[in-house]
Amino acid sequence: MGSKILIVTLLMICASIACNGEDGFIYSRATFYGSPECLGSPRGACGYGEYGRTVNNGEVSGVSRLYRNGSGCGACYQVRCTIPTHCSEEGTKLVVTDFGVGDRTDFILSLRAYSNLARPNMAAELLAYGVVGIQYRQIPCQYASNLLLKVHDRSKFPSYLAVVPLYQGGVYDITAVEVWLEDCKEWRGMRRPFGAVFDMENPPMGALNMRFQVTSYTSGDVKLVQVPTVIPADWKAGVVYDTAVQLN
Repeated sequence: MGSKILIVTLLMICASIACNGEDGFIYSRATFYGSPECLGSPRGACGYGEYGRTVNNGEVSGVSRLYRNGSGCGACYQVRCTIPTHCSEEGTKLVVTDFGVGDRTDFILSLRAYSNLARPNMAAELLAYGVVGIQYRQIPCQYASNLLLKVHDRSKFPSYLAVVPLYQGGVYDITAVEVWLEDCKEWRGMRRPFGAVFDMENPPMGALNMRFQVTSYTSGDVKLVQVPTVIPADWKAGVVYDTAVQLN
């Protein structure tokens, strides 16, 4: 009986080691999808549009459980594959722009991101595998830009406002967005209809003061970031506004 307990204990320890590697890396699997110019898709579930195709030079990915109902959109990860003869040591650094479910995979990479997992001149051989074992860890997103807020193309002035954050730095998820209602002297939450998009019917008139609730997926730390008058009174669909802050 004692030997059986020992065997079970060892199996549990081995399973734990197989899931979590050194330096914070986690073991999983990844595959790729094809797209024009090997970039991302402008129709990704995060709602980024063209930004989702080209951000980070097209090194982007769809994720499954890391999608976190859309709050995982914009997160950055270092991903490296685990075939020593084919895979580079550093792997690639990518941005989450879409949702995608594969064959027991956590990542479905753009063709450019997947190819950059490989050692020099080994991309074709790595692509032939289709699905590869990987290690990944979340890393801070780093941009030269401030956090930007795009008024989504579906917005209709003045009755319906939808916004999507772009160039989201650091390691925080944006888990809520609120708008200040001057008449009521209170913050009112926006709805998250999908992905990284937040919306509100009949938003208040005038320039909008907003604040973001941001949460660290790894530590659970929560904080509020206020951005006064980020959206002007005469906002327009498709226009991008500078928040003058970053989430680093």
